Amino acid sequence: MIQDSAEMAFGPASRRASRSMTVTWGARQVGIGGGAPVVVQSMTNTDTADAIATAIQVKALALAGSELVRITVNSPAAAEAVPAVRDQLDRMGIDVPLVGDFHYNGHKLLTQYPSCAQALSKYRINPGNVGAGRRRDDNFSQMIEVACANRRPVRIGVNWGSLDQELLARLMDANAARVRPWDAQSVMREALVTSAIESAARAEALGLPGNAITLSAKVSNVQDLVAVYRALAARCDYPLHLGLTEAGMGSKGIVASTAAMAVLLQEGIGDTIRVSLTPEPGGDRTREVVVAQEILQTMGLRAFAPLVVACPGCGRTSSTFFQELAASIQSYLREQMPVWRLMYPGVESMQVAVMGCVVNGPGESKHADIGISLPGADEAPVAPVFVDGERTVTLKGDRIAQEFQAIVESYVARRYGAGDRSGAPQAQSA
Repeated sequence: MIQDSAEMAFGPASRRASRSMTVTWGARQVGIGGGAPVVVQSMTNTDTADAIATAIQVKALALAGSELVRITVNSPAAAEAVPAVRDQLDRMGIDVPLVGDFHYNGHKLLTQYPSCAQALSKYRINPGNVGAGRRRDDNFSQMIEVACANRRPVRIGVNWGSLDQELLARLMDANAARVRPWDAQSVMREALVTSAIESAARAEALGLPGNAITLSAKVSNVQDLVAVYRALAARCDYPLHLGLTEAGMGSKGIVASTAAMAVLLQEGIGDTIRVSLTPEPGGDRTREVVVAQEILQTMGLRAFAPLVVACPGCGRTSSTFFQELAASIQSYLREQMPVWRLMYPGVESMQVAVMGCVVNGPGESKHADIGISLPGADEAPVAPVFVDGERTVTLKGDRIAQEFQAIVESYVARRYGAGDRSGAPQAQSA
């Protein structure tokens, strides 16, 4: 039975209600939760002690669209270098807030290097890696006290690979006493949720405002991530940071991260995201930013850069030219965004079509803001261009790519030069 259209729900569910947090550096303010757009985060993989290399990578991530960048602070040398990283970024005009990632010795680094604590806009604390017993409580307290003194928000980030062993043992004992004990996987999931919520309550008891806390519970299995975040969303109102830890390399990491986070985002769960891709040796770290943006944009949650619609190719397409044009146009559009974002409000939502034959080419091109239908096998060697649904010009010859790019550039300047005049609602942009 086909469901009546009036009863069908389209698009993501309404966002889960959460507290509102603001992460700042200078005049830059990034809202998290409380109805703010889902924030894209990333993390450097440089040695933070190398302030120049770290600043260069942070700049690249920020220009790619990362709205928060996390850096490792794991040693005295790294802590000492953080102010230099911040200073270098400020000199380059990069105001992206920095998040310090602390583990075993975070209590020492935050207290012994106050300039590091001040140069960071937010701290990430893993409650499973701050010690055991009384020492754990003392170390956690020291870190929260520094956050309070500097008025910095905190992400309490639990990870399945470094769970609080005392908490896990307590939950296992309680589970053994049940009439129908849970399986080990369910106990592990509950330990993640309990650790995050109990740590947040402890932080509030120590004086950290409730609107200065974000929670995360990282696992590497898709079904575990969905189950854990559903439980977190139901049991607290803190903003939630989504991410599949150790997602992997290439298509595996992209698919796994998308599969997990898309389910939760569709249910309105998630206030910040990071795609934890393992880059190829020497690979571009900004790839994780692009993937995170594309997840949000293809789901209709935000808009970051014009997207190119292109056909996959089939026996009707006689060359790779349409593929090459689609790739070059997509790269061109992304390269322009640091400037276009300021000059042309609304351009993030533009859609460009590059099609390879006459079957779907004209129709898809008409549906896009601007599109081109390239000739397929046995078709006339001409390429009609459609602008706002109307055929405007037909290109041919050896300069189709250059001429189409020029048409796109002219269209952007004309349509978005004074803001979008179409009257269509604008998606939230970066």
